[in-house]
Amino acid sequence: MKPVLAALLGALTLCMGLPGLASPARASGVVAYVDIGAQRMDVWVAGARQFSWPVSTARRGYLTPTGSFRPQRTHQRYFSRKYDNAPMPYAVFFHRGWAIHGTNDLNRLGRPASHGCIRLSPGHAATFYRLVGAHGRAGTRIVITR
Repeated sequence: MKPVLAALLGALTLCMGLPGLASPARASGVVAYVDIGAQRMDVWVAGARQFSWPVSTARRGYLTPTGSFRPQRTHQRYFSRKYDNAPMPYAVFFHRGWAIHGTNDLNRLGRPASHGCIRLSPGHAATFYRLVGAHGRAGTRIVITR
């Protein structure tokens, strides 16, 4: 996450008392910051940035939701019911049918390419999936910005 954005989120939290938008420096558990414009996901664990990965979010005509979310459910092995049984390994669903999950379409990471989900390389998706499992849904926050 960009330092300016992290500072802004922290200031908003303190000034407005917004729940769930804690500054990464004060966060406990896992916080995944997805920057749609930069096509990156920064993962903070116990207040320290541990990972920064390229992602693919929604391509033209589709939407990746923005906001602050908690994981709703996880599936190590999942296949899309909506998009031709497409594999979605290490899926962490966070809002309706949207998820952070692995993809084999590695050459598109770093630019918009999905139907709205947040795609990662399978190894990065597995790491994130394990972090969510270790810290629990209540201990994980997903923040998505444009």
